[in-house]
Amino acid sequence: MIIKLDNSLLQVEPTLKIGIIHYTKIVVTSSPQMLKGRLQLFQEQLFFEMEEKSATEFEGIKEWRTLWKKLGADLNRYRPSVEALYRRIAKQNYITPLHSAVDLNNFFSMRYEIPMGIYDLGKIHGDVTISLGNEKTTYEGLNGRENNIKNILALSDTTGPFGSPFVDSVRTAVTEETTNAIHIVFLRPSINLEEGRKLVESMGTMFTQIHGGDASAIVLHNDFNEWRI
Repeated sequence: MIIKLDNSLLQVEPTLKIGIIHYTKIVVTSSPQMLKGRLQLFQEQLFFEMEEKSATEFEGIKEWRTLWKKLGADLNRYRPSVEALYRRIAKQNYITPLHSAVDLNNFFSMRYEIPMGIYDLGKIHGDVTISLGNEKTTYEGLNGRENNIKNILALSDTTGPFGSPFVDSVRTAVTEETTNAIHIVFLRPSINLEEGRKLVESMGTMFTQIHGGDASAIVLHNDFNEWRI
């Protein structure tokens, strides 16, 4: 499988960087108490911080909103997933644990103020392209709706689109039966390459500490825009 960052995105934002972590032989279960506790504590701390600070004032969210506008997406209708998480927490509508993979994905997303997605590799067909969505880029999302992600960054395989920094699809969702997965880390464009690499590598290490298995991680960018796994 080749995962490729399309030039159409790099033309709009040459500093765009996408982290990819490839997991094999993982075991997804209900979250350990340690992870549940960290997720709950982080949300409670964030809630108190957001009594004096709005979601759009956090640097990571601010950067992704800027990129959203550059790509042409409507921020009044669609928001980066991390912003949606922060807005939920501001209303004390905390995220309830689902399973270890999704819970850790949400923790990373909130901790680093960036959108993220994790996908079951067994449900992805052929090569993956990361490109700009158009009026035909639609899929059934985990939000329970058919989503059109025109002018939003989109992940697609030979079957069609399956993810974005807005919402992920039902088709490629990770479950407790998942053993191989890819984690897509929508890094802040401003992060330097070395910091981005260290971040995705540390995420992969923490993920395998909980799930077992193996992880390999890279960052796609302007000078290295595809990876074969």
